[in-house]
Amino acid sequence: MAQHSNKRATTQAVTANRLIDGEVVYFTAEGTWSDWLKDSDIADGKEACAALLAKAEPSVAAQHVVDPYLFEVAVEDGVIVPASVREKIRMAGPTIRLDLGKQAAAI
Repeated sequence: MAQHSNKRATTQAVTANRLIDGEVVYFTAEGTWSDWLKDSDIADGKEACAALLAKAEPSVAAQHVVDPYLFEVAVEDGVIVPASVREKIRMAGPTIRLDLGKQAAAI
């Protein structure tokens, strides 16, 4: 399993790539995967984060996603935002073409 989170991070979400099309997806409180970070479930604290990741793991065996991992997020004005540049890029899409990826939906 990949490790992309700060070990001291307290608020985290789970992300993975959907196997059928490779899209970045986020684990939700309903136990499903969403294309949008705003739909993701977040956990605060080491034990809660580990439990959230464990809830996402069956999706690997079911071959829905690959390589789920925790990543640090913050909640700013009620909006979930990734803490790292890496996750901001994964969330939005290509950095050289704003008309591609999820960022294109906002244009």
